[in-house]
Amino acid sequence: MSTSGKIAVAGVVAAVVLFWTVGFWPGLAVLIGVPVAAYLLLDRSQRRRLRGASRRQLGR
Repeated sequence: MSTSGKIAVAGVVAAVVLFWTVGFWPGLAVLIGVPVAAYLLLDRSQRRRLRGASRRQLGR
């Protein structure tokens, strides 16, 4: 299984566990809020590098 596939499976498992333990809306807030907060903590050059890497991986 590829690395991105493993990450996707882990994300689904984490979402199911989170929704089951704390409820739907708090779980959704955590699943959306944590990556957004991590992105906002990056400085400008790191965000630019991250966007560039994403585009290269997509084949643009």
